[in-house]
Amino acid sequence: MVGRGSSLWDHLRARWHQGTPTTAMPPDGAALPARFRGRLQRDPTRCAADCRACVEHCPTGALLIGADGHARVDLGASLFAPEEATACSSGALSFSGDHRLAAGTRSHLVGTGTEATLAEALQRETRRLFGRSLRLRSVVAGSCGGCEAELVALGNVVFDMARFGIQFVASPRHADGLVITGAVNTNMKHALLETWRAVPSPRIVIAVGACTISGGPFRGSPEVSDGVADALPVDLWIPGCPPHPLTMMDGLLRLLGRLPGTDAAPVPGEVLNHG
Repeated sequence: MVGRGSSLWDHLRARWHQGTPTTAMPPDGAALPARFRGRLQRDPTRCAADCRACVEHCPTGALLIGADGHARVDLGASLFAPEEATACSSGALSFSGDHRLAAGTRSHLVGTGTEATLAEALQRETRRLFGRSLRLRSVVAGSCGGCEAELVALGNVVFDMARFGIQFVASPRHADGLVITGAVNTNMKHALLETWRAVPSPRIVIAVGACTISGGPFRGSPEVSDGVADALPVDLWIPGCPPHPLTMMDGLLRLLGRLPGTDAAPVPGEVLNHG
């Protein structure tokens, strides 16, 4: 509707000046705000000889001790909180501006903090069966609502996930896979398993957010699982609290082989050097 005191031409002219707001994939650096917290990375040149104090001061469990005595970064447990970077008194930890975080295995979310192995494309035959589209059923398995808000944002004009043929559906019987959010509490575990069984094969499982990957801040509670992996096989792990829509789109498009360097099958993991 045209507002009072303005004409249709005023609205058309304003829309023309706004241009196309849809973000390109892969995006340029301007697509993310300066305050965005991407991959938690470690600078080996500033790292202390013994990282145990840093691990003890990290409030989220995002830091682990490796066999060499230095810290390992677990993106699956990270809440991307400022306290994770400041846990290191020598300033060796910082958040990068890299939105590419999704991995194909849980172990690939744990690393030295100087490199990352990103998600690989599905096998070519599986992608052929999916065609040029992917239909997903969302299952909220005990969540604060943050991850779901970012999933909803995937459908707006800025990110426009549907342009790649990726859409959410109401019934698991019409889906190619599940997108799971939340800490998988005891009340939702049975419903989650029944929904997964209702999805026709071949089916994929996508774990979104720290709660789904590791239990998040609720890890260790008897009321939740410490990640969905003890219940279902996961094909794509998307860390974050919550993940940015561009992080989710990047992971989904890598899974489908729709980004440069991911079209072959099988595809070697793309290694990004941050050091």
